Amino acid sequence: MYTAFSQLFQNDLTYDPQTMTWLVTGGAGYIGSHIVESFMHAGTPVAVFDDLSTGYRSFVPDDVPLVKGSITDPEAVGRALDEHAITGIVHLAGWKYAGVSVQRPLHFYGENVTGMQVLLAQASERGVNRFVLSSSASWYGTPDAEIVTEDAPPRPESPYGETKVISEWLLRDLARINPDLRQTSLRYFNVVGSGPPELADHSPHNLFPKVFRAVTAGEQPVVFGDGYPTPDGSCVRDYVHVVDLADAHVTAARLLDEGGNCAPAYNVGRGEGSSVFEVLDAIRSVTGIDFENDVQPRRPGDPARIVGSAELIARDMDWRAEFGLDAMASSAWAAWQRQLELYGGPPPDGGFGLIA
Repeated sequence: MYTAFSQLFQNDLTYDPQTMTWLVTGGAGYIGSHIVESFMHAGTPVAVFDDLSTGYRSFVPDDVPLVKGSITDPEAVGRALDEHAITGIVHLAGWKYAGVSVQRPLHFYGENVTGMQVLLAQASERGVNRFVLSSSASWYGTPDAEIVTEDAPPRPESPYGETKVISEWLLRDLARINPDLRQTSLRYFNVVGSGPPELADHSPHNLFPKVFRAVTAGEQPVVFGDGYPTPDGSCVRDYVHVVDLADAHVTAARLLDEGGNCAPAYNVGRGEGSSVFEVLDAIRSVTGIDFENDVQPRRPGDPARIVGSAELIARDMDWRAEFGLDAMASSAWAAWQRQLELYGGPPPDGGFGLIA
């Protein structure tokens, strides 16, 4: 299975990087490390910037430079850009999770908005004019449409979502006064699965690792709410495999490197939704474990349904998600089992919060 996923990193992304080096902020985390892998397989020099608060040093390949520092520290950010002659940035570093942001709004604004401002300021001073922002479908809140498109107005329902909206605005405002800045924002949905089994999702807040922790311990996984206005009462999301997502980031970077024009934002997903209960059924099938659900009250800040159209990114970048729900569940479960082998038990949480 992992041979197939690893091969996807190499599908048709190879291009001449010339002297272009991309910096992945948050590149020592779950999503960021997959993007680093995708850059490497595309033959593009890459470096990582991460404070390792929730990222893992082991997630960064030995031959990829790692600069440790906070995204809110101008000196550390500037050092990363200077030491590795960075020409493009994929920005993931920041804090996520809608529910947590409701409890810690000041912290989220400080890390996500101030961090974005610091990064853009340091990049602008050095003439770094290619920028891919790892944004979020939280831009949309709870959309009115069954399938939401990129021109839908921002209606975030949590401080986390608000910080993503502001980050996109900052990037666009800078592009208005800097015609050399080529940029885009990728609004993605729920990210699951694994490519290399060592790059597993450890987050204590994400659905798959939470379910795996529970069923491995013989407990019932918690479902937050079954009274949403959806067919089975649970939240509906557009789940995307992390390898597909990494592929989308590198595809966008390639287009910017080649001088192509990008839209301000793209949805990255499958264009179809799966409910939490449908995901749990897929996990039951993959693991062979028959478990019951522990339904708890819904969390503040969680919209009922978010499914995005993927037509624009298919048109502009010829990008389409390759993997469905079964592949997401099976690859995630295999990676989880690999973590059990490595740690002799459930893997560490790695703290909480960083999108990386």
